Amino acid sequence: MTTYQGKCHCGHHQWDVTLQEDQSKHILCHCDTCKILGGGAFTMNQIIPKSALKITSGGEPGNYKYKGDSGNSVMGPDTIIARTALLPEARKKFDVGAEIYGKDKMTWEKEIATTFETLPPS
Repeated sequence: MTTYQGKCHCGHHQWDVTLQEDQSKHILCHCDTCKILGGGAFTMNQIIPKSALKITSGGEPGNYKYKGDSGNSVMGPDTIIARTALLPEARKKFDVGAEIYGKDKMTWEKEIATTFETLPPS
């Protein structure tokens, strides 16, 4: 396990995220919601247990619960999506582990890692 420090752009919110070795990779999400929320072709994420996140300053940030194409949450009650792009060390060191919502990729995007049409099988 490794703990990474993260913060928002202005630095008001700061946190620690503890990841297992197999979680130390970006999961690229190409869904339309992530494109709108992130302002790009994809976001870099990892789905983690809520217990792996510790807010260290700035209080509890707001959260958004994506319901997916089916209307069901893509996460369980004890998991959250950590934006790995907000972890400076991850931006420099993490490889891409997988791509999700490949069905929504831009036509010009090349496959970088194993790509799932929606989510990987459970």
